[in-house]
Amino acid sequence: MQVDGTKGSAIVGLRKCWVQSAAGTPKPVWNPDIDSPIDFYAGWQEVPDQQDYDNAFKIQWEMFLRHVALDEPFRWTLREGAKGVQLAELGLQSWAERRWLDVPPL
Repeated sequence: MQVDGTKGSAIVGLRKCWVQSAAGTPKPVWNPDIDSPIDFYAGWQEVPDQQDYDNAFKIQWEMFLRHVALDEPFRWTLREGAKGVQLAELGLQSWAERRWLDVPPL
């Protein structure tokens, strides 16, 4: 995912994040007679990890097992799961149609 702001941009993936400040963004001059001499990837900086995160699926599975075995609370109901499926499906539809979609209540 890429986010562009007034003071810079960020690109995030599943495990890494890169940023480029507006001041560090190259400002090319268009010249149809030559290839651009600017390496547009060179100014991006990887954001260092601030902490290590455990696997979120594993954590949620452990919470569910504690809910079943020890009767601990578990906030993700069938309705919450349906809302997650709805959001994923709308995300795919939004991408396919190249437009914003409203998320209707369930």
